Amino acid sequence: MHGISRRDVIPANDAASSPVLSPGEVERSATRKIQTRIIPFVFVLMVIAFLDRINIGFAALTMNKDLAITSQQFGFLAGIFFWGYFVFEIPSNLLMHKVGARIWIARILISWGIVAMLTGFVQTAAHLYVVRFLLGVAEAGYFPGILLYLTYWFQRRQLAHAAALFLTAIPVANIVGAPISGVILDHIHWFGVSSWRWLLVLEGIPAIVGGILTYWLLPERPPEAKFLTTEERDYITSELTRDEQQKVKQRLNVFQTLAHARVWQLTAIYFGAMVGQYTMTFWMPQLIKAISSTYSNTTVGVLVMIPYVAALAAMILVGRSSDRRLERRYHGAIPLTIGALSLVMLSTTTTSSVFLSIALWSLTASAINGLMGPFWSLPNEFLTGYSAAAGIAFINCFGNLGGFVGPHAMGYIIKATGSFRGGLAFAGVAWFISAALLIALPKRTEMHAAA
Repeated sequence: MHGISRRDVIPANDAASSPVLSPGEVERSATRKIQTRIIPFVFVLMVIAFLDRINIGFAALTMNKDLAITSQQFGFLAGIFFWGYFVFEIPSNLLMHKVGARIWIARILISWGIVAMLTGFVQTAAHLYVVRFLLGVAEAGYFPGILLYLTYWFQRRQLAHAAALFLTAIPVANIVGAPISGVILDHIHWFGVSSWRWLLVLEGIPAIVGGILTYWLLPERPPEAKFLTTEERDYITSELTRDEQQKVKQRLNVFQTLAHARVWQLTAIYFGAMVGQYTMTFWMPQLIKAISSTYSNTTVGVLVMIPYVAALAAMILVGRSSDRRLERRYHGAIPLTIGALSLVMLSTTTTSSVFLSIALWSLTASAINGLMGPFWSLPNEFLTGYSAAAGIAFINCFGNLGGFVGPHAMGYIIKATGSFRGGLAFAGVAWFISAALLIALPKRTEMHAAA
């Protein structure tokens, strides 16, 4: 401490801390506090975000009939969200890096909450196209922005587990949202308004509340974190700085980042992954209900919840294992391969067994969610600063176009063939390709992490 005693630099509220802490103890204490204070907050925000993105899949159980929406139209309106995302993703992430996470994330939450509520007032499929596109515009930058924000707090060797803990919000959004959405569809018809409209309006409100809380409660970076001691702030800041210096000897600028071969390879991997994820997310409620038309919407909600309970466990276990072994490629590729096989089996099986269907959907959901922690650790191993902001946004915005291709292809295939099987097989092939591309990533990715 350069001649300054610990007593001089630690605030009075830290007096209960141990008089002498080793670097390992400081790191463990700081990491525990960061995980306790940062991860739960951004986790809840991501639950809200993903719920507003995917609840159209449940609304479709009654909305499609009310608005005379065909399977092909539904596939298009589910996916057009990602074109709005695509257009504004990179500018949004660069602006967040410039103006700060607290202000920008709050802005994103409030704007998309308003648009999400407006979705409940549409009258035609054309209206839905416009509002879903605008929802993508409003939400653009949120997901990669939070991933970038996590790099402000966690070292590379901790990032897969931290990202996995945050991204558990995706299965949790379905675990929480699926049964709630089913209950709303079956029981809320206030003032004679259709239940699917109430579903979209009510589930948009939490985003606005979350935006207001974000502005007041979310700290920007460790030096501003009042919940850390001075010693913990200094230690985390110095370790993160050393991480940044080890990534590359010469930082890439934004244009070099967007032309980087590994960025494009990661984008292709994520594109294929999203083809399968959003085929599953937007179509699973309808495909499960198709097993038996006697199922209530509440029953469908409970059945859809089950695969995401399995996915939650898979995501945590895979992320923890990836960090412990400092290995990313196989921790992503193996789950994707299992998921691809599950999608192909779903496309070829002729059984109407609910048990078999839910078991295969559980493997599928576990696969894509298990991928997330290891995958989103990869960009941080060679990108930093503005290059990280641009690279993460680029991978996410172009990759998320798979979220348009998958649902739209499913809708088109159902209209052309009268069956969903071709759409599931298409998604399975996309996952096989993504798994192969993951294996083909250079091994030096893990070598850099180990260094």
